[in-house]
Amino acid sequence: MAAPHGTAKEVAASPLAPFRHRAFTIIWAATVIANVGTWMYNAASGWLMTGIDANPLTVSLVQVATNLPIFLFAMPAGALTDMIDKRRFLIFGESTTTILSGIFALLVSLNLVNSTSLLTFMFLIGAAGALTAPAWQAIVPMLVPKKDLDGAVAVNSVGVNISRAIGPALAGLMIVVSGIAAPFWFNAISNLATVAALIWWRPPARNPHSLPPERLLSALRAGFRYARHNRHLRATLVRAVAFFLFASAYWALLPLVARNQVAGGPALYGALLGAIGAGAIGGAFIIPSMKARLGADRVMAAATVGTAIALALFGFAREPAVAVLASAIAGCTWIAALASLNVSAQVALPDWVRGRGLAIYVTVFFGAMTAGSLVWGEVASRTDLAMAHFIAAAGILLAIPLSWRWKLQTGAGIDLTPSLQWAAPVVSQAVNNDRGPALVTVEYRIVAEHRAAFLKAIERLEHERRRDGAYAWGIFEDTAEPGLFLETFLVESWLEHLRQHQRVTNADRLLQDNVHRLLASPAKVRHLISAERDGR
Repeated sequence: MAAPHGTAKEVAASPLAPFRHRAFTIIWAATVIANVGTWMYNAASGWLMTGIDANPLTVSLVQVATNLPIFLFAMPAGALTDMIDKRRFLIFGESTTTILSGIFALLVSLNLVNSTSLLTFMFLIGAAGALTAPAWQAIVPMLVPKKDLDGAVAVNSVGVNISRAIGPALAGLMIVVSGIAAPFWFNAISNLATVAALIWWRPPARNPHSLPPERLLSALRAGFRYARHNRHLRATLVRAVAFFLFASAYWALLPLVARNQVAGGPALYGALLGAIGAGAIGGAFIIPSMKARLGADRVMAAATVGTAIALALFGFAREPAVAVLASAIAGCTWIAALASLNVSAQVALPDWVRGRGLAIYVTVFFGAMTAGSLVWGEVASRTDLAMAHFIAAAGILLAIPLSWRWKLQTGAGIDLTPSLQWAAPVVSQAVNNDRGPALVTVEYRIVAEHRAAFLKAIERLEHERRRDGAYAWGIFEDTAEPGLFLETFLVESWLEHLRQHQRVTNADRLLQDNVHRLLASPAKVRHLISAERDGR
């Protein structure tokens, strides 16, 4: 069919615009096929565990084994994503996943799986997925031009939820027709699609960096330091814990709801997971209009209330229809909350630390899911399934007022593009990159009436210095000359300070301009490096 006529801008704004790019289309299709296999594997694993050991705590450990690797490995994975070739890293990671999935499918076929081996392989396969997750997010800008990036992110989300809607239902049908091992074999084979697509793909050449790549430990420290001093990201993390800790209840206990409370089979369990995916797809279409009317914080509150309703319905469910309704509501509210939190994390981060910042968000996300799965499995063991869902519903409602002061998407209006305003440090001779620490001093001279305003402005500047690399900061006033101040900050090495020059954003430049407007004369900047002793 011929494409409709329109301007280039209109075509770029189309939700289908990313599919005009061949590489994106092929990799998107491959990942949808692989994700169908992943959801089949997840559904089959939960059902397999109910047949091995139906204790609620043991069944909840399936979710723990799935989520714990992301909690443990997301941060190193985020740092590695910025340090090595993303395509080769993904090929290695997906190949490892395929091999592990094939070995586990063979063990299931031979009836050699017990609860320990099931949880072990879920952890190992989850670890491989955790290590590649940041790289999958990072290659999207390499597949489409910037104008189609928003559409590509949205289409990827739709692909995930299509997989979520199809995979579990297909797993339930496949278990009935071909036996419990069939979904595991499909998962192993389907993952070959992503390996083949990545081998075929040739990413665009990267621009050479003027500075060498960061080392792993240094990159991790920089990521944690940035998150600690970014109030927009911290607020997102608080809201994420408040939601996921309680929403994890129905994910952890759903196999038991299907098997014991509703007395259904694997087909029903697959249908419930499919209903969650279908609800998420439907929710994705109404999120933009909801956000336009309510704003991010109220959308998050509405999603939380909806999740409480779903949890209560799961507690009351004794018939399949009630459980399916609860699943559809859970999926719709899940995607609304997830989208609000994801966007809030994205807009809080500049490009240089985006992978690590998102990895911290993912770590908190899955850490809360892991802890919640353990908690709700134990609660269900001590009480019953219904009571665990009711307590989780009450807790998630209480979390709304307790977390309300931490606002979402407050970084949306901030310009985080690099300003490149700092001049290169003047050196009399070459300085070794690893030499350090580096001390930077900035001398300010102000008039007396500006003292209070200056101290307030410099306090805001402190967080910028620390976010971008400083591990110690101070502001000092001359005892002999009123109005003369000295700002100092330490950076761990000369190379790290050079990186600091590249990390300053346009928003940071505005903070510095606010300080400089209060000065009686231009600031004086000095760079000092730790002195080397003879023979050292």
